Amino acid sequence: MSQDSFSTRRQLSVDGRSLTYFSLPALGERFDIGKLPYSMKILLENLLRHEDGGVTVGKEHIEAVAKWDAKAEPDTEIAFMPARVVLQDFTGVPCVVDLAAMRDAVSRLGGSPKQINPLIPSELVIDHSVQVDVFGRADALDLNGKIEFERNMERYSFLRWGQKAFDNFKVVPPNTGIVHQVNLENLARVVVERDVDGESLAFPDTVFGTDSHTTMINGIGVLGWGVGGIEAEAAMLGQPSSMLIPQVVGFKLLGQLPEGTTATDLVLTVTQMLRKLGVVGKFVEFFGDGLQHLPLADRATIANMAPEYGATCGIFPIDAESLNYLRLSGRSASQIALVEAYAKAQGLWHEPGAPEASYSTTLELDLGDVKPSLAGPKRPQDRVLLVDVKQNYRDNLGPLTVNRDKRSPDVSAFVAEGGGAAVGNESLHKGIADISINQQNVRLKDGAVVIAAITSCTNTSNPAVMLGAGLLARNAARLGLKAKPWVKTSLGPGSLVVTDYLRKAGVLADLEQLGFFVVGYGCTTCIGNSGPLPTEVSAGIATGDLVVASVLSGNRNFEGRVHPEVKMNYLASPPLVVAYAIAGTVDIDLSRDPLGQSTDGKDVFLRDIWPSNKEIGDVISATVGPELFAQNYADVFKGDTRWNTIASPEGESFAWESSSTYIKNPPYFDGMSMSVGTIDDIHGARVLGLFGDSITTDHISPAGNIKKDSPAGRFLIERGVQPADFNSYGSRRGNDDVMVRGTFANIRIKNLMFGGEEGGNTLYFKADTAPEKLSIYDAAMKYKADGVPLVVLAGKEYGTGSSRDWAAKGTNLLGVKAVIAESFERIHRSNLVGMGVLPLLFNDGENAQTLGLDGSETFDVTGLRDGESKRATVTAHRKDGSTVSFEVKVMLLTPKEVEYFRHGGILHYVLRQLAAKKAA
Repeated sequence: MSQDSFSTRRQLSVDGRSLTYFSLPALGERFDIGKLPYSMKILLENLLRHEDGGVTVGKEHIEAVAKWDAKAEPDTEIAFMPARVVLQDFTGVPCVVDLAAMRDAVSRLGGSPKQINPLIPSELVIDHSVQVDVFGRADALDLNGKIEFERNMERYSFLRWGQKAFDNFKVVPPNTGIVHQVNLENLARVVVERDVDGESLAFPDTVFGTDSHTTMINGIGVLGWGVGGIEAEAAMLGQPSSMLIPQVVGFKLLGQLPEGTTATDLVLTVTQMLRKLGVVGKFVEFFGDGLQHLPLADRATIANMAPEYGATCGIFPIDAESLNYLRLSGRSASQIALVEAYAKAQGLWHEPGAPEASYSTTLELDLGDVKPSLAGPKRPQDRVLLVDVKQNYRDNLGPLTVNRDKRSPDVSAFVAEGGGAAVGNESLHKGIADISINQQNVRLKDGAVVIAAITSCTNTSNPAVMLGAGLLARNAARLGLKAKPWVKTSLGPGSLVVTDYLRKAGVLADLEQLGFFVVGYGCTTCIGNSGPLPTEVSAGIATGDLVVASVLSGNRNFEGRVHPEVKMNYLASPPLVVAYAIAGTVDIDLSRDPLGQSTDGKDVFLRDIWPSNKEIGDVISATVGPELFAQNYADVFKGDTRWNTIASPEGESFAWESSSTYIKNPPYFDGMSMSVGTIDDIHGARVLGLFGDSITTDHISPAGNIKKDSPAGRFLIERGVQPADFNSYGSRRGNDDVMVRGTFANIRIKNLMFGGEEGGNTLYFKADTAPEKLSIYDAAMKYKADGVPLVVLAGKEYGTGSSRDWAAKGTNLLGVKAVIAESFERIHRSNLVGMGVLPLLFNDGENAQTLGLDGSETFDVTGLRDGESKRATVTAHRKDGSTVSFEVKVMLLTPKEVEYFRHGGILHYVLRQLAAKKAA
């Protein structure tokens, strides 16, 4: 229990029971905390509750937050302890693999396997493994589920072992829902009641998640964010997370959304505004009178996309709407009473018209100014007004077609000639392909929408856009409109509740009539599990060298993520996904051009079938109720027959199978002793990759398709795995042999050592021989055999995207000692530190290009002084004997990170701490 230096322990009476809490108003008698942002108050309570005399939290840390200077640059370290951890299976399986490996390692160091055990509630939701193999038919859900279990039996058996072996660890089985929606609808406590040292304690629900979109839970007032699996494991094992006291950006919302706009349009607008401002490493907090017009689901949609706008979190306060949602989602009356009483007692309750907090900076948006929008074709922050999509597509087409050998170099001239879906001069027989599909002869053209997917946590949690899509489908079906035959349609609801209310509203059948059958309960297309395109469509794309598109209601559309054959990807609301499926192309202005013709031959426009806000609201009121949540979450951890008949091993330690290509004991702890290392200078390093801006974690560690001629594909084939059974990189994250071969293997990554050529290759340099072009993995292994360390050079926003720890693990296992970039995304920088890879920052205005670096040099990094220095010197040695020296910032941001790095990473630090306790 906390030392409570400021005497803030108080009693709270709720429903006749007395709970202890650490009172912020009591602290407010000593410090002026009245204008602290909501999120800072959560951090402050966390410190009060964990004060331990300075071992982790001291009086000075509490005072630093209580006296928070909104304008100050972050420079004060504090420790944050989340109340729980939530995981999904792509990132969760490697977490459990690491925990199993740590049980073996701690035993070798003299400890006990039982020391490796989650100390806080840790819940894993299996939602990333289902693929859209079957679509457009009533049995798609069942068949995809069957294929999912066949593919992932080893992984699921392993997770069932973990569920039995570890305390405080639960698994939500497949076909339940998407992790963030399940978290919002069921797992979130908002306020926690927990027995601590024999005392009933109440405190805010806070969470770390191994998925960057954990921030969705911020919509209901729960402070949480995505972390890499490495940091999550440390939290599970009781380690505090080191962070700098952040700046907080206030985002003021006014008014209400106009007719014809959706929460998706709003969040794409917010994302664009915040990306432009620059909020990496900052908290974002939403306030203003516009909150009273935002349903909880809309708030969750905005909070979900915090990774896309770059913030650590995007949080909303607790208010009456929060309680309404807790009632709607079937939470108990006693839990709702606790949330209300605690929030009001702590000054965490929001009322319309309340005084505004102090913020580091503020933005303002009148919701009435929001317009229908999409984002694309390759970044979620690149918002495009619906009226501009056709031109956006055409503007982006040119750069993607310059290598068509039979096309005129004046691509823009051909673009101008295009009409409807036709782009390009058909007489050249490029940009078109005639195919036969579903007993129809059709012409595929550039801009064809080949994937239309209602998917992902961002929007499938929101009844307004889901029922809006259903009502639009009903209106379209009544007029005889259909999806184009080349469009792969799919509906991946975020939870079983969604299917129930779609069915109850009578619109599920209408969606099915347009091809949108339920394909599974998981991330599907948004994570890259779009499955194969129909053979005829795939062949047509290859024949015509087509630039085709996807439209999905997801949050990510990075290059190579959705499908390897689809070069343009647009994020859109679920109703617009249906509309584009009907249109069959993005080379159309849906605000002006007809979607198609009705059965009586009349043009039908989008405005003719778009449901009104009132119509959607009336259907929500009539169909979405607590009973749907209660029945679907009654046995959320139980699972179906498929899940419960999976055989799994017993025992405290996992029995590793050497033949497994899914689960393997990783090499991170091989040869580890109790001795702590030092942070040494780097000498003679070669460049593994020279990259530009916006290299995402998808580029570094792909989640989707494994090519059979890639290093990972060849490895699997050598072990008897047929290409049809490759599954995905994401599903094989429990095997380091596969994943290290997949690092930097994205088909769209561009190593600038080749002038922009796509693919995961590099140049291997050896003295007195010509450089050799190899896959990045093969080159890295040669360098490792040569005893040569490696570095990566990159531009801005390195590591944008998902919180996958494999982007750092793979980098480490390839032998990369440092990454030098113009800027890092928050989670990936932290992951690199956690895996012992040094992040270094170019000075402002400098990068590889300005310094004349082409990747052929050797590099020295000096002046690290065992991590004590904040600056280092990099010297690049050219073959002609000349050198280039430049200064970089060492991105070890806190003393704790320096300590982790000396240990070789955060998990090594934790292991040594635990082993030392056992030895003592």
